[in-house]
Amino acid sequence: MDVIYRMGRASAAEVHARMPDPPAPTAVRTFLRILEDKGHLRHEKEGPRHIYVPTTPWPSLQRSALRHLLRSLFDGSPSAVVATLLDVSERELSPAERDELVEMIRRARAEER
Repeated sequence: MDVIYRMGRASAAEVHARMPDPPAPTAVRTFLRILEDKGHLRHEKEGPRHIYVPTTPWPSLQRSALRHLLRSLFDGSPSAVVATLLDVSERELSPAERDELVEMIRRARAEER
């Protein structure tokens, strides 16, 4: 999915070529077909090739994946997610990023009232 979102649209061969340590090409095609059956992708015919396109906008996919992680790995705790992100980040937050987080918390508190 990551390859298709980065490219916007891709054939199975293009997905396979851009995967780190890819499985067999047949496994990639099978996985794409499964993702299509589940409604995550659709395909368009271009000659003999199927070109796969995501069906969900990237921001919606991000929210859905994060909701799943929040429930399954962090017991529904947003603060646990943020604490873990800050702990594992490869770089320090910039002053602008810290200000942005403070502002998000301020808005969340204002919405509670």
